[in-house]
Amino acid sequence: MSLPTSQKPARFHYAWVVVAITFLTLIVGAGVRSVPGVLIVPLEHEFGWTRATVSFAVSINLLLYGLIGPFAAGFINLYGPRRVMLLAFTLVAAGVAATSLVMHQSWQLVVLWGVLVGSGTGLTALVLGATVVHRWFHVHRGTIMGMLTASTATGQLLFLPLLARVIEKHGWRSATLLIVGVLLAMLPLIFFFMRDRPAGAVRPFGLSPDEPMATPAPAGNPFSEALAGLRLGMRSRDFWLLAGSFFICGASTNGLIGTHLIPACMDHGIPEVTAAGLLAVMGIFDLIGTTASGWLSDRFSNRWLLFMYYGLRGSSLLFLPSAFQPETHRLSLFAVFYGLDWIATVPPTVALTAQAFGREKVGIMFGWIVASHQVGAALAAWGAGFIRTNEGAYDHAFLISGSLCVLTAAGVLMIGRKRDKDAAANSLPLPSGAMAASTSD
Repeated sequence: MSLPTSQKPARFHYAWVVVAITFLTLIVGAGVRSVPGVLIVPLEHEFGWTRATVSFAVSINLLLYGLIGPFAAGFINLYGPRRVMLLAFTLVAAGVAATSLVMHQSWQLVVLWGVLVGSGTGLTALVLGATVVHRWFHVHRGTIMGMLTASTATGQLLFLPLLARVIEKHGWRSATLLIVGVLLAMLPLIFFFMRDRPAGAVRPFGLSPDEPMATPAPAGNPFSEALAGLRLGMRSRDFWLLAGSFFICGASTNGLIGTHLIPACMDHGIPEVTAAGLLAVMGIFDLIGTTASGWLSDRFSNRWLLFMYYGLRGSSLLFLPSAFQPETHRLSLFAVFYGLDWIATVPPTVALTAQAFGREKVGIMFGWIVASHQVGAALAAWGAGFIRTNEGAYDHAFLISGSLCVLTAAGVLMIGRKRDKDAAANSLPLPSGAMAASTSD
């Protein structure tokens, strides 16, 4: 007699299809977000805008990308990842296409690239990956989260060198239209293959047949849920520590290096294609480093992992001003060293967020933490452009960011300490959804 469908050993789990579609979505989203790095100088040359003017539009994009994250988590809970992903890429495609076809004034850059593209990419922020992982996987969550996080590096790896060459040969408008084509090609993949959550005989990957499936919490108003999450976070010391560390993470990665490394290289006579290749090298090593970080976050103390990551990142940024010498290999060494640590902070931060607030709230709470990340990114994107406009160099921006990373390395060791002490003193378990092993925090 054949086994019931729910008891048959599955040779292939649909969770891997969902992860693949999510991975591709995050790759393309990362490709879109990497575009400003290769557009700043061409826009300066064509329209006569200052570095600070273009950086302001980029900062609005980064800010909205982050601030929409908590509300995106609520919309994902209410409407499902599939519908939200389709809506997001439609908005982004419209904004990028309009930037190429109708933009002539700096305020249009702010509206189209800053507001529309920033909002669309915000709907597919890292909260999408966190939600998919915790819905579809019962085991290996840190490793899968590391892979999804690394997709941002992969997107940079795939798109930046190609976009730089297209701009060099055909102009920046051709590069933006290429991005539009990729966005539109993703829509049918999402429509036909993406699924919102396990259902029927399909169980989360790694969940044994005798274990009960988690009952989804009823979805409420996305805005009310997001604001309730913010109120919960503001009463938590761990939230402030996580959000503060991620603020510095954003200021030292996509806000500073992701936006301004290519223009900084060009200031020192390094061609744009070569500079884009450096970011691609970072993408290769970040793919390795962030995937490894996810694996490590399942096995070692996440606090100490963050301590190591922020310390190494700060050291590399302090080294960067002395690396802009075309005749040496210092900049290549920076690209490798910094790339390994680019966004390796995400898997440990997601794990600590889940421990502090529970698995069901991880999407919204991590959404607010990502919002803090993007506030830092936005300030760094504008601030570095302001420093460059007024001083003619980026050195002080790199040194300030590196120093803040070193200070943050000490602060992250306090995450979860008070909660652990209170639980031990009162003989209480950690909050719902926390990992059983205290060594993993």
